[in-house]
Amino acid sequence: MTLKNINPKNLNILKGLASWLATLALVCVAGCSTISANTAQNPGGAYSPVNAHEQDGQSRLMLKGHDVVSYFTQNKHAMGKPEFRSVHEGVTFQFATAEHKALFDKEPTKYLPQYGGYCADGILYGIPWGGDADTWTLKDGKLYIFGGQSSKDAWELNLHDNYATSDKMWNTEIKGSNSFYQRLKRMVFKVPYYNSGSELAALVAAKKAAK
Repeated sequence: MTLKNINPKNLNILKGLASWLATLALVCVAGCSTISANTAQNPGGAYSPVNAHEQDGQSRLMLKGHDVVSYFTQNKHAMGKPEFRSVHEGVTFQFATAEHKALFDKEPTKYLPQYGGYCADGILYGIPWGGDADTWTLKDGKLYIFGGQSSKDAWELNLHDNYATSDKMWNTEIKGSNSFYQRLKRMVFKVPYYNSGSELAALVAAKKAAK
């Protein structure tokens, strides 16, 4: 049997599996760094997976130590300090001031970034990956993080009713999953409404040109 004799649907499945296996092989070669990142991102509590890193003696430091309260109180991102730390659901948070730590300790869920602090635009496609503390937005009292300005621009196109679709994707497929395997799955088996980076960039450019 040749590839020409295979049903197109089955052929796409085989190609997807081949891509998945190739990606998995590359990840295995990466070794310890991948294991460390996987451990940091998957604490296993109610707030999981998360955009956390093994850093500064902490096994799971959220957003590389940025203060999640500053977005709400000062309308800006700010780096937290090691002397002001709290642990929530197995994840370490740092704060710029003692006052911010106290606010978080009193009502942590109010200040938690949506989607575990991952790029909201990635969550839209089922991919928990990326998320830069300096690119963000607040909407209806909720904090959304993005993987850079281009990701935020793409998100603001709102091609797929983004807030509602991402909420559904997070709650039905990503929340409580292993970030590593979820990411790998959706990078190979893409959601039906997937848009590539180049496609989104073209749409963003067209929108800007029309203004």
